[in-house]
Amino acid sequence: MVPPKVFISYSHDSAEHKQWVLEFATTLRNRGVDAVLDQWSLKPGSDLPEFMEQNLESADHAVMVCTKRYVAKANAGEGGVGYEKMIMTSNSLTKISDNKVIPIIRESGEPRVPTFLKTKLYVDFTRDEDIEYSLDELLRTLLNAPLYEKPEIGKNPFKPLSEARPDRTSDGIKEIMIEIIDCYNNIRREHVMFDEFLNRTKMPRLKFDKYSKAAIDEGLIIRNRIFILITDKGRQYAEEHELF
Repeated sequence: MVPPKVFISYSHDSAEHKQWVLEFATTLRNRGVDAVLDQWSLKPGSDLPEFMEQNLESADHAVMVCTKRYVAKANAGEGGVGYEKMIMTSNSLTKISDNKVIPIIRESGEPRVPTFLKTKLYVDFTRDEDIEYSLDELLRTLLNAPLYEKPEIGKNPFKPLSEARPDRTSDGIKEIMIEIIDCYNNIRREHVMFDEFLNRTKMPRLKFDKYSKAAIDEGLIIRNRIFILITDKGRQYAEEHELF
């Protein structure tokens, strides 16, 4: 996967805020995002408008770190933030300005975002104790890895609401069930030997151990050192998800 390129826009409110943005951008890069930040790319004598124009135009997303000062400067069209706003709202960048701009709120207050971003959904980064949850929400958007996958249209109109839990795209249970059912179809026995499965699966062992345990906890499979067996609940799961 090509890492998404993400331009980070912020105002130089204080040395502390610049450090937070630097650590934020570093975290994004460590987690698979090609974050672009002026602190890495610019030095005295660099052309600031050229840096903004080139990187905003080539970015997959623009993350706007909103503080009170950022909002005020954007609304007033001041400084680099004001110049970025002008670029973002220009006709030449309608693609990124329409659906690729993500405001994140670093400082509480009203208005929370600049006027030109007021219709955008934002990610709240105001609480440091919740920062991992906020990062997870942001990264799932940047990496196109939503927490839940849209379910297929079902064939049972009377399925109880209590059983209509959405599938998480990140928990791997469906992936492990697909692998096990594929093994069943090829070996054609009720019991699949554990070693047979390991020899056939393309899934790394640690990943398999993690998600097979999750499937066991859900009551979809039974596993011991010798066999893997799909339970009745697992068969129902496979039928509902059309894994046969």
